[in-house]
Amino acid sequence: MTLQSGAYPELELSSKNDLYLGGPRTRWQELWFAWDVFREFIKGFRALHFIGPCITVFGSARFKEEHKHYQTARDTAGKLSKAGFTILTGGGPGIMEAANRGAYETGGLSVGCNIVLPHEQSENPYMHRWVTMKYFFVRKVLLVKYSYGFIVMPGGMGTMDELFETLTLIQTGVIRNFPVVLMGSEYYSHIMQMLERMQQEGTISPKDMYLLKVTDDPDEALHHIQHYVKENYTVRRLRPRRWLGEKPLRQAS
Repeated sequence: MTLQSGAYPELELSSKNDLYLGGPRTRWQELWFAWDVFREFIKGFRALHFIGPCITVFGSARFKEEHKHYQTARDTAGKLSKAGFTILTGGGPGIMEAANRGAYETGGLSVGCNIVLPHEQSENPYMHRWVTMKYFFVRKVLLVKYSYGFIVMPGGMGTMDELFETLTLIQTGVIRNFPVVLMGSEYYSHIMQMLERMQQEGTISPKDMYLLKVTDDPDEALHHIQHYVKENYTVRRLRPRRWLGEKPLRQAS
């Protein structure tokens, strides 16, 4: 296959993206952007502060209900939900819907952190609460901030971005050494080969290979996360204060 460089012909940048990634602007524009980012973080904090303990599920928005990866995500999230974890996703279709659905249908707590996009992304109907963000980097912070572990289902560029940013944060000690589970040994076989090559070349250390657990079994994923969280972390739920306008999770946002 020949790879071609250049612009993505079907993708048009929104005026918002063009503004904040378009180089230097006036001081007032930069100040407004910083204030807008601050407001987005506060909006996310208020919506998600009381949802934990969470497991975040990453994966493609493009898998339909009949796909095996959709069913695996649904089953895995259901088992995690029964174990007492809140399921947190990007709030959209595909794997995100499957994971939220698995939690929702088993009586667990299901939450989403959505993103404004011109295509693919719309809220799925299997969430007790969701918040919609403008900026990808704000959304990624929120998806990591409230989680004790991560399930990474098969996905595309967005999923790879989420996977490797999470691994980088763990590797560099920015966040704790939370468990990261890759679901789909065949799908991720080339990723693992690439990581092994990185180790051989010395660009990552041998211990970095232990940051990932690869499996196809939802029960194995559940056991790995349960054991790791139980052994290393004290899990607690915070209670909202009504006088601050904070709501219990099961109320609509």
